[in-house]
Amino acid sequence: MHSFERITVIGAGTIGMSWAALFLASGRYVTLCDPDKNIESKTLTFIQNASSALQTLGWPKAGNTERLTFDADPVSAVKNTSFIQESIPERITLKHQLYRDIEAHLTTDAIVATSTSGLGLSQLQQGFTNPSRLILAHPFNPPHLIPLVELMGNQLTNMTALATAEHFYQSLGKQTIRLNKEIPGHIANRLQAALWRECIHLLKEGVASLEDIDKAVAHGPGLRWAALGPSSLFHLGGGEQGIEGFCKHIGPPMQTWWDDLGDAKFDSQTIESLRQGMTAINEKMSDEQLRHKRDTLIVDFLKSINSLKGV
Repeated sequence: MHSFERITVIGAGTIGMSWAALFLASGRYVTLCDPDKNIESKTLTFIQNASSALQTLGWPKAGNTERLTFDADPVSAVKNTSFIQESIPERITLKHQLYRDIEAHLTTDAIVATSTSGLGLSQLQQGFTNPSRLILAHPFNPPHLIPLVELMGNQLTNMTALATAEHFYQSLGKQTIRLNKEIPGHIANRLQAALWRECIHLLKEGVASLEDIDKAVAHGPGLRWAALGPSSLFHLGGGEQGIEGFCKHIGPPMQTWWDDLGDAKFDSQTIESLRQGMTAINEKMSDEQLRHKRDTLIVDFLKSINSLKGV
């Protein structure tokens, strides 16, 4: 399997910088491509801020930027690499233009992995004359910490390239999953979208404050979901009969909850309710404190998971 010693990351938003931090921590040479004139200072700050968590998770080279270079031109950025992590904004026209610009300059074995959070692979492939090298590789934010990577290929994909990319991500400690068919938002984003829709419904109906709704997730089912996922947990909840027993006993009342679930739209009233809710949360904890809490707890949880490997 290819080790990909040189990697190009195109797009230096939060996702792109996070990928770059992880790739550098693994000892790779990384070229970060973005037209932003201030990208060097932004990226160096991001990488240094991420280095402590990465070192704690077993990446001693985290924070070392000697192997990092910057390039504003995608064409020159892809010429000497076999792996490109594309993380530009979620606009199909932008992605198609990028693909058209770089395709003729890619190495023969280059893999282009798109971080798209919701665009379909078949849509994106239309930007390539030969789409076989393009794969879907959607991370969860921030990718230098969160293990999940959603992968997908289709009938136009070189499946050897997809398998090679999957092995590469796994070598970085990623937990990869495969989409068997194309669907907007992929898997994890649809799951969190469904939950957040109900959170917003509860807020708008005055059932609870935004802070308490967040607490209900973080200190209740969220802890359990991080351990196993909902279906496995419900299987355990079914006792000796497992998931079948759970469905027979808990299914009927749960069906009534499903039938009563609300809807939500991103109208001005909804956005204002969310803004007010977050203002109340920020009065107790700033965004920086929230970010620190998030990253610290994620790192501690991942350390615990790593200590249980093989158990």
